[in-house]
Amino acid sequence: MAACFHVQSEEIKPPSTSQVVYREDCTQCFDSVDQSSGINVCLSCFNGGCAHDRNHALLHFKRSGHPLALNIKRTRKKVQRDEPPQKVSKLAISAETDEDRYDTSTRVLCYHCCQDNIDQSSGNLPSVIDGVLTAMTFSSREEVKAWEQEFIPCEHTLCVEQNSSRQLESQELAQCSMCNLKENLWLCLECGNLGCGRSQFGGVGGNSHGLAHFEMTSHAVAVKLGSITAEGSADIFCYKCNEERIDPDLAQHLGHWGINLADREKTEKSLMEMQVEHNLRWEFSMTTEDGHELRPVFGPGLTGLKNLGNSCYLSSVIQCLFNLPQFEDRYYHPSEEPPLTQKPAEDLETQMRKLADGILSGRYSKPATDVCASPETAEVPHQNGLAPAMFKHLVGRGHEEFSTMRQQDAFEFLLHIFKLVNLSKHPRGSLNPVESFAFSVEQRLQCLSCRKLRYKVDQQDNVSLSVPAHRTNSLQSKDTAKFESVTILECLDTFTSEERVELRCPSCHSEDGFSKRSFFKTLPQELVINARRFELVNWVPTKLDIPVEVDEGPIDFSKYLAPFPSEGEELLPDFEAPTPTLIPDEIALSQLLGMGFPRTRSEKALYMTGNSDAEAAMNWLFAHMEDPDIDEPIVQKGPAQPLNETPHDAAKVLQLSEMGIDADRARIALAAVGNDVNRAIDWVFSHPEDMIEVGTVPQATESPSNRAVGFDTTPALYRLHSIVCHKGSSVHAGHYVAVVRKTLPGEKGPSWIMFNDEKVVRVDDVQELKKSAYLYFFSRV
Repeated sequence: MAACFHVQSEEIKPPSTSQVVYREDCTQCFDSVDQSSGINVCLSCFNGGCAHDRNHALLHFKRSGHPLALNIKRTRKKVQRDEPPQKVSKLAISAETDEDRYDTSTRVLCYHCCQDNIDQSSGNLPSVIDGVLTAMTFSSREEVKAWEQEFIPCEHTLCVEQNSSRQLESQELAQCSMCNLKENLWLCLECGNLGCGRSQFGGVGGNSHGLAHFEMTSHAVAVKLGSITAEGSADIFCYKCNEERIDPDLAQHLGHWGINLADREKTEKSLMEMQVEHNLRWEFSMTTEDGHELRPVFGPGLTGLKNLGNSCYLSSVIQCLFNLPQFEDRYYHPSEEPPLTQKPAEDLETQMRKLADGILSGRYSKPATDVCASPETAEVPHQNGLAPAMFKHLVGRGHEEFSTMRQQDAFEFLLHIFKLVNLSKHPRGSLNPVESFAFSVEQRLQCLSCRKLRYKVDQQDNVSLSVPAHRTNSLQSKDTAKFESVTILECLDTFTSEERVELRCPSCHSEDGFSKRSFFKTLPQELVINARRFELVNWVPTKLDIPVEVDEGPIDFSKYLAPFPSEGEELLPDFEAPTPTLIPDEIALSQLLGMGFPRTRSEKALYMTGNSDAEAAMNWLFAHMEDPDIDEPIVQKGPAQPLNETPHDAAKVLQLSEMGIDADRARIALAAVGNDVNRAIDWVFSHPEDMIEVGTVPQATESPSNRAVGFDTTPALYRLHSIVCHKGSSVHAGHYVAVVRKTLPGEKGPSWIMFNDEKVVRVDDVQELKKSAYLYFFSRV
């Protein structure tokens, strides 16, 4: 064994509980501990670097000077199983550990001394090595944090005021106070009332009498009787917040109603268990019409992504983006060194390049080696797929939705990625790939009395289309309507159709209203369309099964380009912008957030509907989804105030600065939106070229720049190149897959490839998938 004086260094010490240890895969590529060369973990900062041909561990030493590293390599044990392994979820954790599944070998090397097998018992190494090997892995650490932040207390659970105590009926005799249901019962912690839950949760029967009790009494906090365990866990729901919560004093509050935790036994599935189970049911067909499994495909650009727990929304969007030449040209640079950064796992540029290399290189697109092909069918095993844990953590950091383990909306995630890429720094000579999606929409307003007009042009990078719903007279199944199919052009016809809006004319002062019509002023190179098929059912946005037909060949969008203004048109003066003075209704805002609408949109909808109720605001949202400024926060007008009078969190300014936002601009944005990081990002994104004097809080500003982007030439021909499909009645449950058009190695024409998480297969017939797609990606041809 070789000796090294660096092992005595005071810098070599075990990782603290707050330090992240990257011992699963390289922070700059997807090489992992399962590769033949393993991973070298730096014993100074615990960065993980590959030790294979690209040798990012050596690059880390050259950049940091950290000499010692622990090489970790593992191989799968051959285990005989009498029965197939069970599916693992957060709620059913197997006792099997890594030690049961893998053989792990380690060795210590020093780059400075050129030693590659240092005595692991020397110096400070024993405690440091033990600390690295026993530390929670990065992916496990982030998953636990995400699950833990799912449920938190609120003011209502912390301040429960209970009526006079009494003994409740035994659980076996209990039933809803308003109907005969004896399951899915929710106990009001304030008065002891029993009410049945909502029927949509997990398909369990319920008449929403727990909600009705809240609406009559305003008693906010309830616990699901059948979910209470002796350990003190239970489903807690706050109707005022419209969210699941935790109650730190649950034992005391239950004891008030004669319920002893030690005597309880869980008899019903929790809400989280039902959601996990519900999501597992949504499976896209992986078989051909004759019943054979769709054959996996492998090679460059054919690499799947593992599901990290409800992360299919992320995987499907990423597969569509990296199928575009703009994203490949921007982030795939296999011959270049990774960007210079102290924290590769927390650098967007590094993680985007890592993702591009993992998906596009083909290095990881191989049949799984730990799965045997069936001798009866000779089926080829699917690939293991890549786990984008660092990327998911990075892009979700600080975001109230994408930082969680819940299912999210793929369209909202696409807009979030666009925002982050737009705000990131692009090296000289590199183009921002989101610019290929940019186009302009022209809004035409005409007074119905004096016929004067006003034009407004806004820049966008997406379009959200309402899908017309034409119900047929037949029923698919009980209470399920069947809809006539529509074409994508019919959806665009609806988008560009004329509508009437209630406005007072600033010229003739008539209150007869205006006609409003939107056209494309320009069209982009890459056009992404979100097909909205939702309606409100029992306060829940429910997806409608409306088929949308999309031609296989090029589609001409020329007729949706704005016509030239007519001669003799008389323009209106600009409308005076109203001064928002809204304090959103707390209950209505909570209901809208619970339905999945972003906070900015919810607040704007309440403002536009007089802050009346959630239903009116939601109807306004559905009618204005395509408004270019729908995500622009409402900024209060008022006299400018010095920035130093508004408290700012330095960490928030730093977080925005790491995204490429100038520190002064970050302070201005935080001041404009109440010191909220996510809304500050929105504000910066929606005010890209505003010139604001540093030292003042911004007042309401003009809309984003109307500079020319996109194409206004005809013919405007577009061909569909990828789709994101969703199965499930709600965006908060179900499953997403991506289907992209690719030319396989050795073939002349393109094929359709489905990315179902880590499973990558060729699909011969995509007609049904196209009809039900949620996102459509078109390229100009």
